[in-house]
Amino acid sequence: MLPELGQFALILALLLAASQCVLPILGAQLGNRALIAVARPAVAGQAVFVVLAFAILTLAFVTQDFSVAYVAQNSNSVLPWYYRFTAVWGAHEGSMLLWVLVLNLWTVAVAAFSRRLPDDFIARVLGVLGFISFGFLLFLVLASNPFLRELPMPVDGNDLNPVLQDPGMIVHPPMLYMGFVGFSVAFSFAIAALLGGNLDVAWVRWARPWTNVAWAFLTLGIALGSWWAYYELGWGGWWFWDPVENSSFMPWLVGTALIHSQAVTEKRGSFRAWTQLLAIFAFSLSLLGTFLVRSGVLTSVHSFAADPKRGLFILCFLAIVIGGSLLLYALRAPKVAGGEPFAAVSRETLLLVNNLMFTVAAAMVLLGTLYPMIGDAFNLGRISIGPPYFGFMFVLLMLPVVLLMPFGPFIKWRAGDWRVALAALRPAFVGAIACAIVAAILARTFADGLPSRAIVGTAASLWVGLGIVLYALSRWRHAPRGRRYTPEMLGMICAHFGVAVFVAGVLIVEATSVEKDVRLAPNQSVTIGALDFRFDGVKEAKGPNFTAQQGTLSVLKDGNVVATLHPQKRVYLRNQQPQTESAIDPGLFRDVYVALGEPIGTDGAWAVRVYVKPFVRWIWLGALFMVLGGLVAAADRRFRALPAPKTLPTREPLAPPATNAEANA
Repeated sequence: MLPELGQFALILALLLAASQCVLPILGAQLGNRALIAVARPAVAGQAVFVVLAFAILTLAFVTQDFSVAYVAQNSNSVLPWYYRFTAVWGAHEGSMLLWVLVLNLWTVAVAAFSRRLPDDFIARVLGVLGFISFGFLLFLVLASNPFLRELPMPVDGNDLNPVLQDPGMIVHPPMLYMGFVGFSVAFSFAIAALLGGNLDVAWVRWARPWTNVAWAFLTLGIALGSWWAYYELGWGGWWFWDPVENSSFMPWLVGTALIHSQAVTEKRGSFRAWTQLLAIFAFSLSLLGTFLVRSGVLTSVHSFAADPKRGLFILCFLAIVIGGSLLLYALRAPKVAGGEPFAAVSRETLLLVNNLMFTVAAAMVLLGTLYPMIGDAFNLGRISIGPPYFGFMFVLLMLPVVLLMPFGPFIKWRAGDWRVALAALRPAFVGAIACAIVAAILARTFADGLPSRAIVGTAASLWVGLGIVLYALSRWRHAPRGRRYTPEMLGMICAHFGVAVFVAGVLIVEATSVEKDVRLAPNQSVTIGALDFRFDGVKEAKGPNFTAQQGTLSVLKDGNVVATLHPQKRVYLRNQQPQTESAIDPGLFRDVYVALGEPIGTDGAWAVRVYVKPFVRWIWLGALFMVLGGLVAAADRRFRALPAPKTLPTREPLAPPATNAEANA
């Protein structure tokens, strides 16, 4: 009866979510302390029942209870035990339960670590989180129940999708959901401030660490998904602008604008309207991504479901969340507007440009993702929008961000001086140009030259990287000893350095990557650059639930074997589904990547795809620096020393530019 117990636990969690949604908010509005006090017990009780339901579903997979329809559809008796955990969230119903579990973990964390906040404010925050949880628990119980029975019980189950039978899928979805769902906390803080009408900057300070952690998890989730697609799907790419990839990227873009906007609002009192709207849109785009993945309106290898009825439920919930939030914002708009003025040359101006570029980039990705669906709905014909559109437009929009990024730390708040910043950054500019020229000359001398994109990538990366290094040195020389490197500042330095590493990886690999599709018989070779690839033949191999044709390719340099690769062409036993498994020789400065195609002819020849990808690992290395930066910034003790709310004046005359190091912090 455990599955029935799991279903009952979801129903109890749904009832507690309803209580958490209604009673604390009502208590905050009426000033009723008893109703406000309901919030934390409701959070704890709901979390207990959701964890219980998730544990029961996991146990059903581990023990192979094929009487549960969801288990029978996504597992079988030969599935390795570690992939049974992946199977829990490998399809629609289980992934939604994971969504709700992660939301409850965030809510418990907010309830536990926000005890110093005003009771009425945190009651509203937990109430909004309860409303979100109620919507998704209702969706689970009514339309996506993972505990439905399969009677009579089948002897064996179906199978987990072969592309999900990979270690990367054990960690990628939970990390991605931690980011997706984490933006609900920033959203709840923003809505709580609108509900209470106290639109000062205090709520922004309280929300900042939660936003940074959510952004860090989303960055990690996207990076893990890119890494998984790179080595698992056999196409050698790291980003394809797939609709589901875009659905995670849009909240990331708006979330990046949000964490910068929150810094301006909390420190200077400006951008209050920006911060409110970005908090709403970041979570709204997370909900939109959930709709796109599960509605079937767009086709993707990453999609979980294609049920229009389920998609309609999520779409209605999305409309309620966005419509209600924007209506509340419109009612409170006169109180949100305003803030301290700033000069045209100031750090606020640079961050305003940052917000505009990231928001427009998110809108561009949204348009490109939804346009095929819109065209089909209005009988405009089937239109496919792919990497050429996204790649060109995104680079165009991000170019000003990369060029202006090093200036940000050197321009003072409210009123700065371009000449001071230019003088401070002159070594970075000269160093970036000089290194790019030297790299181009060396490449032309010892190789076939570097494409212009690789040269631009080298220069851009060095410009951003050297700029942030110069700022770190400047802080060391001029800032007071106790405030040289606060965690918030260290996080910013680390994340911006990650951007430099990421830019280098993207532009260099896109410009210099080499790909060859060749026919190779045993003992035949193909040469790519300084490397020779010798095909040593194919033999049969067996896994726990698949058979495979395993190739052997020796990679030689100057006649010496530097790597031996074993790509596979697998066939999974349960459904006879084929799957390509690439083989990679990784390196900090280049990857050698081989994928096995199909047999050709009768002489043992096979189609083989060979890649050499310089600096591709820097893409994920840069993302890891960004993740670290987000987590370090969130650890700043200043966010825990919470002041009493204090409304800033709407207008204040400009003061002369500050001259000491403190003003530049």
